[in-house]
Amino acid sequence: MNTVQLECFMAVTEHLNFSKASRELKITQPAVSHQIHALEEELGVKLFIRTSKSVTLTQEGILFVPDAQLILRTALSARERLGHHDLFIPLELGCHNSMEAKLFPPVLQRLGEEFPLLRPDIRQVPFPSLLSLVENDQLHAALGIRQDQKKSSLLFRELCSVPLACVCHPSHPLAQHEVLRKNELSGSFVACSPRQIHDTIFTVQNSILVGLPPEQRYLAGSIESALTLVKARFGYTLYPDIPQARKEGLCYIPVAGLPRVTFGVYYQQKNDHPVLKRFLTLLAQNVQG
Repeated sequence: MNTVQLECFMAVTEHLNFSKASRELKITQPAVSHQIHALEEELGVKLFIRTSKSVTLTQEGILFVPDAQLILRTALSARERLGHHDLFIPLELGCHNSMEAKLFPPVLQRLGEEFPLLRPDIRQVPFPSLLSLVENDQLHAALGIRQDQKKSSLLFRELCSVPLACVCHPSHPLAQHEVLRKNELSGSFVACSPRQIHDTIFTVQNSILVGLPPEQRYLAGSIESALTLVKARFGYTLYPDIPQARKEGLCYIPVAGLPRVTFGVYYQQKNDHPVLKRFLTLLAQNVQG
């Protein structure tokens, strides 16, 4: 397997046309066909179904697309690093969802101005296994809620302590309140899968669900899905209220009497990354500011 084969595969995947792929790659159509055939021989599967009128990806071809993209991206990154006298500075960051990811852009913009060779990347992993990626040196740092009960070799830098908030559409009856208590929460509730939220949040949402009839319970596979249902006016949900990570178009009302959540960033104790310390400082300034 080589990059020429993979570039041919991705070009045909994009155009679903061998002629257009050959023009893009500036090689002959038989050469493209040869490279695809050689790749299929090596993988032992058919990647395309080709007729006189159409080209379509097989199921195996669809599954191979992300692998081909990753290999090409890795090869390109290696060529860039080895082709320059100056070495790029990778910064691998992790978060659980798109709301947490909103905290990165202003920090990375400032960091990029200070370190022109910086090459950041962000991985969204909606599961608790995100922290194991930091422990195994696959990520330099990851955002998350402090897990006091979890033994970890990682350091945790607190960014903020925030309340759990009732998140609802502006037209929802609960939106008229400035502060709520748990016994004032009413109506249909949108819960998130327990595999994707912190234990503190799961415990609270579970205590609400058990008191509701089935017709008022909604279960979403992710917090993004839960907030989408909230925006579609199916009900309300509970989520830590980090102002910079709020979902636009929704109301966040703090719920008094519920445990507060400590949000921050995890990183390795012995990490000599040249930019990480500055990243942590700017991130804290951005969130706390």
